[in-house]
Amino acid sequence: MSEALTLTSLPLFPLGTVLYPGGLLPLRIFEVRYLDMIGKCHKAGAPFGVVSLTEGSEVRRPGHAEPSGDGFAHEAFSTVGTLATITEFAAPQAGLMVIRCIGTQRFTISSSEKMKHGLWIANVTRQDDDIAVKIPEDLQDTADALGKLIQTLQSRGVPAGQMPVLAPYRLQDCGWVANRWCELLPIPLELKQRLMELDNPLLRLELVGDILGRTGIAL
Repeated sequence: MSEALTLTSLPLFPLGTVLYPGGLLPLRIFEVRYLDMIGKCHKAGAPFGVVSLTEGSEVRRPGHAEPSGDGFAHEAFSTVGTLATITEFAAPQAGLMVIRCIGTQRFTISSSEKMKHGLWIANVTRQDDDIAVKIPEDLQDTADALGKLIQTLQSRGVPAGQMPVLAPYRLQDCGWVANRWCELLPIPLELKQRLMELDNPLLRLELVGDILGRTGIAL
């Protein structure tokens, strides 16, 4: 087990999605509160935290008066998120940044605070990475189906930079296969979040296998 590490004043990016470790996340940044944050993270090579919204929207909207008095709609988000590291960065015009990120490590928020311009920061504790668990025989169909999907995209000439799954393809690892299916499947955000939070990668894959079986994807 790795040593638990804490991060203080981690900038957060609440989104209507769930980022998994090893997952890809493209973003177009245009809100003032995030332009400065992303610019600083890119310059420093520092991560930011992605958390899934439970209330509010990705773009700030006017709302009823709150105790904070900022005049914007209430925002709330899950207490477990994933660190994101910027791998590609471009600023094609003033007030716009286009980035690609990769999810690295899950974290749990111990406290959070909304700053003056609407940016959230938090003190967090990093969670352990999934332990490596080999795909059991009864779940091999889930890995095979993902491998076939990857091969199909490759045979159609999809460039590596546009693939929805990032190499190396760890098709014998429960956590990796489960995470990639969780990203690809059209399942509710709340379920994606619950699956991401599971500490047991084998259990996560078993639940994903049930979903695939019901949809007929992994046969």
